[in-house]
Amino acid sequence: MTFKIQKLNSQHADFSASLDKLLAWESVSDTQVQQTVLDILQQVKSRGDEAVVEYSNRFDHLQVNNMQQLEVSQDELLEALKNLPHEQSKALLTAAERVRRYHERQRSESWQYEEEDGTVLGQQITAMDRVGIYVPGGKASYPSSVLMNAIPAHVAGVKEIIMVVPTPGGEVNQLVLAAAAAAGVSRVFTIGGAQAVAALAFGTETIPKVDKIVGPGNIYVATAKRFVFGEVGIDMIAGPSEILVVCDGKTDADWIAMDLFSQAEHDEDAQAILISWDDNFLAEVEKSINKLLPEMERQEMIRASLSGRGALIKVQNLAEAIELSNRIAPEHLELSIEDPQAAAKQIRHAGAIFMGRYTAEALGDYCAGPNHVLPTSGTARFSSPLGVYDFQKRSSLIMCSADGASELGKVASVLARGESLTAHARSAEYRIKK
Repeated sequence: MTFKIQKLNSQHADFSASLDKLLAWESVSDTQVQQTVLDILQQVKSRGDEAVVEYSNRFDHLQVNNMQQLEVSQDELLEALKNLPHEQSKALLTAAERVRRYHERQRSESWQYEEEDGTVLGQQITAMDRVGIYVPGGKASYPSSVLMNAIPAHVAGVKEIIMVVPTPGGEVNQLVLAAAAAAGVSRVFTIGGAQAVAALAFGTETIPKVDKIVGPGNIYVATAKRFVFGEVGIDMIAGPSEILVVCDGKTDADWIAMDLFSQAEHDEDAQAILISWDDNFLAEVEKSINKLLPEMERQEMIRASLSGRGALIKVQNLAEAIELSNRIAPEHLELSIEDPQAAAKQIRHAGAIFMGRYTAEALGDYCAGPNHVLPTSGTARFSSPLGVYDFQKRSSLIMCSADGASELGKVASVLARGESLTAHARSAEYRIKK
């Protein structure tokens, strides 16, 4: 059966409206999901461990009596890493080392300077005390998610990293536990859903309250994160995965088709778009899609994703492709062109930029080094990849000398009285030299 993917042309009168419709994504959960999540949050907040155990038994079909049965010991984590097949162990540790090496370059240091009158100003960088990472579980295995969320926190200097991962039907994934050991996770609890987010946000008798929650999850997890923001920090509300490929027509069409598949296989709402100014190449890629699709294990998922939210877009030239890319602000951007580094300088909005014909986006998902937790749904216009900076806080440092306090006091006094804040003014004026 021949597969048809949506085709757009930037020169057509309805292009802008068609593109907006293609990109539209509503991430807000419905009222029923919101009410369910609010109920779970309230129950966990008031009943703690008891509620978490109850919800875990109900939603994940477990039969446990207490939280101790839901915690994985450090010995078990190390045992999982030790017992991995050699090939998996080597790949996991290689990826962990590359991710750690990249993120170590992001670490910020405190700084200060002294003005002529002796006043000292600066910024003190400190790590968060404790963070929680949510890792999807069950039959799906996401050890890469463990590495990408835990290692930046570890590099930042976070003292305690609490990981939650659901185990539906009691199915524990050893590769995920091994990744937790490799990434320096402090404690692991086999819980998931909104109840796991609630436990991290509010704390229970067993699970300590964290300062920030990071990591992807389903609509219940995303909704719970949205509701607890303010009680704790969160990384982002992630939408479906996206890839935008800009190609000049000189890369193997099969490579590009498979790059589109690599995101489309995530779920039906994932988005894969190819932009090119070569008509023949767009046709070649469509042929490759039809040729390769029957070979894919997740072909039904890919088919649903590409037919629902995928597109092949014809533009006039590279300049227009770059302009369009900045409008889309994709999570993943592949520049499969002759001089990708020059083009990358013109990209203002993208989560991650993969440059050149050999740089498959999949490498970034696992082992290139940069983080794969990226802004989706156009939020790359104002957001950045997860990094060490997400687990560090900045405190301003101010120490006035007597002369500095006197001079600054005169300025503060005028401004404070202009705002009718007399106590502010007088507080500053007391330090003004007579």
